[in-house]
Amino acid sequence: MEGSTANPWAPFNSQMDWEVAHWAKVQGLGSTAFTDLLAIEGVHKALGLSYKNSIKLNKIIDTKIPSCQPAFTHHEACVAGEIHYVDAGKTQHLYHDMCTGEWWWATQEVLEQSKPGAMIIPTIISSDKTQITLFQNKTAYPPSRRGQILLAYLPTTCLTQIANKASWCQTLANLFHACMSRIVEPLKLASMDGIVMMSGDSIMRRCHPIFAAFIGDYPEQCLVTGMMNGDCPICTCPRNELGEHPSQHELCDLDAILDALELLGSPQYTQACNGVQIKPLQHPFWEDLPYLNIFQSITPDILHQLYQGIMKHMISWVTEVVGAAEIDVRVHCLLPNHSMHTFQKGITTLSRVSSTEHKQMSRFLLGLIIDVRLPGNASPARLVRATWSLLDFLYFAQLPVHSNSSIDALETALDEFHANKGVFEDLGVHNNFNIPKLHFLQHYAELIKLFGTTDNFNTEATERLHINFAKDAYTATNHKDEFWQMTKWLERKEKVLQHTNFVLWHHNLSMTDTENVIVVSPAEHWQPPDLACLFRIKMTHHPSHKLVPFREITSLSSHGATHFIPALARFIVQYNHPRLSFQQIEDRAVNIHLPCDSVPVFHQIKFWNDEIHATETLDSIHAQPAVKNSKGRVVKAARFDTCLIQVCNPDAPPESIQDLRVAQVRTVFTLPQTVLKRYFDPQNPPPQHLAYVEWFSAFSALPDPQSGLYKVRRVVRNGEHQVSIVPVSLICRSAHLLPKWGGAVPAEWTSLDVLDACPSFLLNIFKDMYTYFNVG
Repeated sequence: MEGSTANPWAPFNSQMDWEVAHWAKVQGLGSTAFTDLLAIEGVHKALGLSYKNSIKLNKIIDTKIPSCQPAFTHHEACVAGEIHYVDAGKTQHLYHDMCTGEWWWATQEVLEQSKPGAMIIPTIISSDKTQITLFQNKTAYPPSRRGQILLAYLPTTCLTQIANKASWCQTLANLFHACMSRIVEPLKLASMDGIVMMSGDSIMRRCHPIFAAFIGDYPEQCLVTGMMNGDCPICTCPRNELGEHPSQHELCDLDAILDALELLGSPQYTQACNGVQIKPLQHPFWEDLPYLNIFQSITPDILHQLYQGIMKHMISWVTEVVGAAEIDVRVHCLLPNHSMHTFQKGITTLSRVSSTEHKQMSRFLLGLIIDVRLPGNASPARLVRATWSLLDFLYFAQLPVHSNSSIDALETALDEFHANKGVFEDLGVHNNFNIPKLHFLQHYAELIKLFGTTDNFNTEATERLHINFAKDAYTATNHKDEFWQMTKWLERKEKVLQHTNFVLWHHNLSMTDTENVIVVSPAEHWQPPDLACLFRIKMTHHPSHKLVPFREITSLSSHGATHFIPALARFIVQYNHPRLSFQQIEDRAVNIHLPCDSVPVFHQIKFWNDEIHATETLDSIHAQPAVKNSKGRVVKAARFDTCLIQVCNPDAPPESIQDLRVAQVRTVFTLPQTVLKRYFDPQNPPPQHLAYVEWFSAFSALPDPQSGLYKVRRVVRNGEHQVSIVPVSLICRSAHLLPKWGGAVPAEWTSLDVLDACPSFLLNIFKDMYTYFNVG
């Protein structure tokens, strides 16, 4: 790699020269447009560039930036299988990373018999066909993100010259396997004999890259294993028994299938393949790969199997039960929340619903069937249990760490769904559950034990790459003989990104003082991830409005904090005299005279955890009045979110839901200096950020028997909402409330007034993973 202390941006002449090149290649600017930009008189000279057009820039990238993978960062690497336990007695096995699964241990034992001292490198391959243009039927299998390696673009072809559909399908399958055989050819010897590699600790080891797992949607799973469309891709369950639970069928017999494949070219070949329930493929790519059982290597997929599969079916069944009109009315009344997408026009008229939209719908799905009226006044209990149990499975399946107990809970949720799925048959909604993706849920528990948690294999992680490396690459071509152009475009982009890493490394190296290097003590042990993520509050440095008059804060057309002034007076008294009774606080509060008539106001509270999620906003609470344009029209509706406030033992994390209470946030503010100087001791100042809230009732000891959710209602005394001013630091997270409809929803209800119109609500624990596991 070229570069020196004098010029760390080499092969470019200067920082400007390099950053313009980086911008041109990373931001998706077309070659012609970039050439035209540099052709403007004076631009090239003013910027001091070493290239005058895209062709010369490409030549620099192609010839002077080496095509190598970026250097590894320093992390602890796993070179052998591990077993983690919950308890000292080693009764609860933990599963998370792939090295904690049983596959690694079983493969290591087999490999050690012939190659002692081997180090396994699991190879995971994923494919997913994507539409790269909306015309001409052009598709491609996209590569993976920069942390992974692009093996190949696998172009599809229409093969219009083949008229017979069966022959056409067979030829496409054989073409796929021929391409994949070419790609995985190096794994055959490498898996058997190993390759000597140096790890991050500078030790040379004999490594065996072994095909471990395949990630793909159902069509790709069938294509890879050779199973018929409509069958389970990994087991022998007949397609007319896929809906039965529990399934007693074993995984496909790999030895019997390999025996059948050896008959290729003989008259008995097709019959032999039919006998083992696979397509008569010509040399599937996995037949000669060592230590591989392809039928054991198909992994769970949250995105396609659950969100785009089972939840898609569930939403359609619920819609048919409740009715499209009623569903849309209920969706229109749902309260906004950080974790919720607002479907203003309902969900039943959406077309081409994305996985993100299905994920959003699953978060409020249970709320759509609360108090629903079924034909013949039938009880909705089984409908609620079926929906609840499938949501339980969905959330347990996404745990980043599993134990034997959580896997048991996962299977229990699936058992509960199958015990209650008959409600859809009784209601005439659905009478056939022979759905391959539904059947595959029975394999989740075993596959988690084999390969670790599902986040290791979720295609959601690579879904964005369709745009980055397939669609953007296609856009950069002239759309003629596009695949070699796409490959070259991607290669150049990767080189630029690798050079970015080098430039940053070179800069950091020159700035580093070796005396300040931090060495991690060997005594520090890695802790597995979990969902007990404590949120930290993040407020902006400056308020949204520096001074908001009390008359605006108390106005119903603005913040609606009607009792702001007496509530602030009570807060001042209570903070200075925490032992006073309620009546004593009331008596003293009347003597508080505020030396101001306005306060700085904030419109948002953000929550994050920088240790785990960096600067990602994990939750937020809005307290903002309606925004109007110059003509007085509302351009942004008012939004005052509900939240969970810790009301017991504020110095420790809440231990149960009874330690929390729901409130609606009306105003977030800070106290002016005039108030601080008059009413507070400088040695004991109040919290910087305060919130005016309207309380809901405390949680009962047990949840609502019909919905399984905790029920709350507004606290109203003498026709007025019970209000308080509380420190923002006591707010734990946002809360999403589902209206307890009580039957058909009144047509006049909307999300803007449902908090005042509906008498009671249910706490939605399905709004996100953190709420489900920490509050539910």
